[in-house]
Amino acid sequence: MTEDQSRRAALAAALAVVGAARAASAQPATAPAATQHEHDMSRFHLAPARGPEDIAFLIYPGCTALDFVGPHNMFRGLMGATVRLVAKTREPIVTDTGLTVIPDTDFASCPERLTVLCVPGGSEGTLGAMEDAETMAFLADRGAKAQWATAVCTGSLLLGAAGLLRGYRATSHWMTRDLLPIFGAIPVEQRVVIDRNRATGGGVTAGIDFGLTMVAALRDDAYAKAVQLVAEYDPEPPFDAGNPARAPAETREMITAMFAGFVRRARVVSSASAGALAR
Repeated sequence: MTEDQSRRAALAAALAVVGAARAASAQPATAPAATQHEHDMSRFHLAPARGPEDIAFLIYPGCTALDFVGPHNMFRGLMGATVRLVAKTREPIVTDTGLTVIPDTDFASCPERLTVLCVPGGSEGTLGAMEDAETMAFLADRGAKAQWATAVCTGSLLLGAAGLLRGYRATSHWMTRDLLPIFGAIPVEQRVVIDRNRATGGGVTAGIDFGLTMVAALRDDAYAKAVQLVAEYDPEPPFDAGNPARAPAETREMITAMFAGFVRRARVVSSASAGALAR
């Protein structure tokens, strides 16, 4: 038995105890027609999929790895779902931390109608994606057709630039949440915001909460709780500095100053993108 097979078997056994299961097969390099599973899950009384589930993460150079790795882990707990990493090409993508990721689907081969399209954020990479016509055309097209158009962190700025947030409540990283009205969105100071078929998460680690929220929306709460338990997602941070309202003033001021230039550039690029939408 390979290491991957051993891991899948262990995860499936754990979920049998709590009433749900991890996905039992690895994603191939090419887009699969459907994920096959080697375990009979009928006795676990899991909430079934309401139809084919095709979930795609739009990744691009300079995106933040944890913005999509966290929710990707949650979505991979959906038995029967196809989960993709989509990029302009299948060439390796270097994220903003230097982690390199290989997409399994390119724009040309991505299905027209997705169950969920999720866009991670970043900093300069996000602004670069916003100025890339091909990326924005893909996002506008697939996002408008998806059952759910979603984002984590500053990925919500990309949703807005694609014309997908006008009139919707949404959130973003705390440093850029105030930019959402540029795109006609209604900013909400909340870790996860769902408004009709739009779902957005706050900064970086909020992607895990977003992912679990989406698992519950696609299946049910019991299924999401089982996925949470398998991930042992039980955060107890050593410091209470993850929210600007509670972080020490000196920490908040340091980070605000550090990213002031990026926020200014983000406002300029966002305004230009919103102007292009209006034309």
